[in-house]
Amino acid sequence: MVLPGWLARAKPGSDVALAFGVTMLLSVLVVPLPPLLLDMGLALSITASVLILMVALFLERPLDFTSFPQILLLTTLLRLALNVATTRIILTHGHEGPQAAGHVVQAFGGFLMGGDVVVGLIVFAILLVINFMVITKGSGRIAEVAARFSLDAMPGKQMAIDADLSAGLIDENAARKRRRELEEESAFHGAMDGAAKFVRGDAIAGLIITFINLLGGLAIGIGRQGLGIGEAATTFSALTVGDGLVSQIPALLVSVAAGIVVTKGHGEGTADQAMLRQMAGGWKPLGMAAGAAGVMALLPGMPFLPFFALAGGVGAAAWGKRKAEAARVNAPEPPPAPVGEAPIADTLRMDLLRLELGYGLLSLAAGDAPKLTEQIKALRRSMAQDMGFVLPSVRIQDNMELPPDTYVLRVKEIEAGRGTLRPTRLLAIDPSGNTPAIAGERTTEPTFGLPALWVEEALREEALARGCTVVDCPGVVATHLTELVRENMAELLSFAETQKLLDELGKDQQKLVADLVPQQVTLGGLQRLLQCLLAERVSIRDLPTILEGVQEASAAGQRSLPGMLGVVRARLARQLSEAARGLDGTVPIIALSSEWEMAFAESLAGPPEDRQLAMAPSRLQEFMLKLRDTLDLAANAGEAPVLVCSGGIRGHVRAIVERFRPATTVLAQQEIHPRARIRSVGSL
Repeated sequence: MVLPGWLARAKPGSDVALAFGVTMLLSVLVVPLPPLLLDMGLALSITASVLILMVALFLERPLDFTSFPQILLLTTLLRLALNVATTRIILTHGHEGPQAAGHVVQAFGGFLMGGDVVVGLIVFAILLVINFMVITKGSGRIAEVAARFSLDAMPGKQMAIDADLSAGLIDENAARKRRRELEEESAFHGAMDGAAKFVRGDAIAGLIITFINLLGGLAIGIGRQGLGIGEAATTFSALTVGDGLVSQIPALLVSVAAGIVVTKGHGEGTADQAMLRQMAGGWKPLGMAAGAAGVMALLPGMPFLPFFALAGGVGAAAWGKRKAEAARVNAPEPPPAPVGEAPIADTLRMDLLRLELGYGLLSLAAGDAPKLTEQIKALRRSMAQDMGFVLPSVRIQDNMELPPDTYVLRVKEIEAGRGTLRPTRLLAIDPSGNTPAIAGERTTEPTFGLPALWVEEALREEALARGCTVVDCPGVVATHLTELVRENMAELLSFAETQKLLDELGKDQQKLVADLVPQQVTLGGLQRLLQCLLAERVSIRDLPTILEGVQEASAAGQRSLPGMLGVVRARLARQLSEAARGLDGTVPIIALSSEWEMAFAESLAGPPEDRQLAMAPSRLQEFMLKLRDTLDLAANAGEAPVLVCSGGIRGHVRAIVERFRPATTVLAQQEIHPRARIRSVGSL
């Protein structure tokens, strides 16, 4: 059946129904209720408290009941509203008899009290003490400690998630899920710490309301209704105690439910399963309990039958448990299951980045907060900010075939670098390239091949005072990994990563992507273009500008990779000039002379879209020697210049320079931004 729109929104479980229910609760505080509606409200309070208790008992874990603090607030508000309603009826119509406040209050006042007001008051006081002094106080303390411990443990748990993500043990989705669960756990314990105050306040309010009802009922019955002292005490006391009992019993059930939730901790399984598994887990505790019950049965004056029955039942359970354990111990071990072969497809999986450690270096990646994984995580974040794409996870594993103090870095399963570490020492490096003049073990820095020393921790300050760079073992590995990643960045940008970069662009850029790929350039062609940029350490973070450059090149008919690359690099002129800028704010350049410009231009052969350099080897050797001398002179003067040439030969010049000076930047003339300040430091 299709309900009308407003009625469908008001059904149970909807936002309108919840708002309506809360509004009704608040209205009960000021609007008188007839006895029939009061009975329905009290029945709802009792039933809801039983339901909450049953849900708490069958919980698998506390986070399965994250709405409990809100429910606790609403049920407390319901009981207080009903208390106000019953107080109003008792004080206005209590002189009419025990049925004036409804049948529920009458039943509790008559049946549970046994017709004796004193007995009812004592029972009410006992329930109040149990709820207020025992259950509520203990639950509140546990909730407070759990909230504090959960807050203190958050940084460590967050670091563990980040470490697993950096080590490749989990992917981004699993890390995101675990972070969300961690946030929910912290928020739940914090909310339970505050919600425990609701139960405590409810118990105090019940005591105060009962006291007010007693005094107010006696005053109204004697002073206004003209009843005798005995009659007024009997009538109003019965109604007041009945009201107190009908509110304290649901409050006690909810307090027990709160205690079960906060004491459950992180154990798995429902409460009955956990208690049975842990209390009856071994036969020895059961046997001792059976023996104690048997001794109690034989003591003079003790009832024999109850203790003897318990001793027999618990003893039988202990005997059965012992036989089961003996049968399990003596049972023949089952034959080992045949080891199935791993799927052949598993052998095809390849780690893009992997760090292998000798067994003597495993401590670098172990512990509660391993510094190595933190530095690898920082490296991935830095690469994402500097170069524009997220590196794949670095898998860290042990390799028993390596010497104990050796590590190996692999890119696509191929060894790209290795080094030797001293885990208890620091690496001291002199930036001038000389061996530091302090006591230590001579070695070679694994990243750049500089002479260095392994020194003790006590010599750190002395090494720093001598101008040395001091690095710990995780820093050495992270630096080596950083340099290898920069050298192999182009290979790490896969087809899937290129698609991911396009998918993660903003909505305002998706129209550009749709117009460009695959009509004007294929995804594979775009991947190769981005790889060319990364190979020269050009950031691709400004991907919209790169796509606009590709679109401009396609519109001009330049569909070849060199043609598109030239247009894109011209679009990135501001970024390229900024990257080449020195400390003084200028771009130091070495200009290629017209003689060499002409020599390279005349040596190009082949079709325009795929021209190749066909220069004589002796001429190439002459160019390389002169360029090396020019760069060495600039380096001795403290300069890191860029080589500037025309756009038509830039790619070929870069291919030559890369062979002996890969860190030297080669720019075309149109790739220098017009507003960039340039400074000539030489010519070739």
